[in-house]
Amino acid sequence: MIEHSSASSSASSADLRPIRRALLSVTDKTGLVDFARVLASFNVDLVSTGGTARALREAGLPVRDISDLTGFPEMLDGRVKTLHPKVHGGILHIRDNAEHQASVAEHAIEPIDMVVVNLYAFEKTAKRPGVAFADVIENIDIGGPSMVRSAAKNFADVAIVSSAADYDSLTEELKANAGSLGRATRWRLAKQAFAVTAAYDAGIATALESIEEPSGAAVFSDALPQSIRIIEPLAKTLRYGENPHQKAALYVDGSGQGIAGAKQLQGKELSYNNLVDLDACWDLVSEFDETAVAIIKHTNPCGASTGGTVLEAYKRALAGDPVSAFGGVIGINREVDAEAAEEIAKLFVEAIVAPSFTADALERFAAKKNLRLVQIIPAETTRVLKQVSGGLLVQDADRLKITEAELKIVTERKPTPEEMRSLLFAWTVCKYVKSNAIVYARFADGHGQTVGIGAGQMSRVDAARFGAMKAALPLAGTVAASDAFFPFADGLEVVAKAGATAVIQPGGSVRDAEVIEAANRLGVAMAVTGVRHFRHG
Repeated sequence: MIEHSSASSSASSADLRPIRRALLSVTDKTGLVDFARVLASFNVDLVSTGGTARALREAGLPVRDISDLTGFPEMLDGRVKTLHPKVHGGILHIRDNAEHQASVAEHAIEPIDMVVVNLYAFEKTAKRPGVAFADVIENIDIGGPSMVRSAAKNFADVAIVSSAADYDSLTEELKANAGSLGRATRWRLAKQAFAVTAAYDAGIATALESIEEPSGAAVFSDALPQSIRIIEPLAKTLRYGENPHQKAALYVDGSGQGIAGAKQLQGKELSYNNLVDLDACWDLVSEFDETAVAIIKHTNPCGASTGGTVLEAYKRALAGDPVSAFGGVIGINREVDAEAAEEIAKLFVEAIVAPSFTADALERFAAKKNLRLVQIIPAETTRVLKQVSGGLLVQDADRLKITEAELKIVTERKPTPEEMRSLLFAWTVCKYVKSNAIVYARFADGHGQTVGIGAGQMSRVDAARFGAMKAALPLAGTVAASDAFFPFADGLEVVAKAGATAVIQPGGSVRDAEVIEAANRLGVAMAVTGVRHFRHG
């Protein structure tokens, strides 16, 4: 969560501005009534709109309708209620400017010293499946952003409260200063408010840009956007980045989903590297419909497996490379129970991410004080961004899955049913291994299991050799997946010599015929996908 500076009562009297009248109009009413009670305790005149006014009245608080202030009724289904000179004049006039004071006196405009506004949840509406285009448009807030900008511009005299997260710190400061707020606080709130409206407008522009047909149900295009708008608030500053000399921070999209929005249940503060590794292992296990466990080291899987239970999947994932697993990060796509926790707790692990943990599992892990447990709500990643000097690279996320029916068998020998299951499993894991990548795997007792993984090698032959070298289980009878084609037969020959009996690879090399001929000579079955899974960073 964003950290706010603590309230201070040390501001000079010249910096303080008393809050005598507050305009409240919020979509998210979390904490609203309690904050309004604090304002009322300082005899602040509460002015409000629609549902906000109703909520305050139901809580027994005295509140004036906005129409009492403007002398004009709310109209057009609430589209017009705060767009009025008596609202914006009350907010925007400079208290120390004699001409401004004369103007507001002439037109009987009452000063507004605080604006409490948060905006329609536009992006949530726009993302709702099957949402009507009319609903998308109707949820574009006009009056709210206008008030937020007016109050933020005039921060020297007006406090703009655009987030319920500020209520507690403002309550402390109001109590410390007899109902007044200091300039530093008003400036902090103003900067935050401008960030809110910028993000809001960016969200609208991005959503509307992708709508193909402005009628009926909103039809969204999956085309790459004309502009990239990245406005995400700071969640927390991290101790450092990949290395101690690098500054780092986490910014969030506000959805509460994915690794950035996950809830840490115990353990030391998550580091930059922890977050990167957790994201990698969660992406991998999310590929599987059945129970799956992945152990990640430096963003590469050193072991992955499916199983009938979390315990079974974990033991199988660990068996593939128990040495590299030490100090790794674990992703699990099911609730973690006590039996699995008991076994996992035997290994030194940096962090574990899962959708949930049973109470008994949490009790088992509690003794490992530094172990980071992270509970996640899945998020769908549709685009991947990477910064390069002078700009950004953007691509669709690699969500392509392949079925047996889509494979082309190019060798004389066809894969057995067990080999085919192993090939599809290995191909899925291979997607999450840095290129050049070779994954040795097998299908045993009805579930897939990695046996050896060669990651991030400059030569595909070396990736094949390295994967075989890392294997902690017998390679005889395994299969191998290659994230890109074999440019020569030598890589295939290494795989076959290691013990693999079937191979899955994209194909497409000018030497495919040579590679297929070698596979036939070696008795290796070969499936070609027609697509590759490079993973460069």
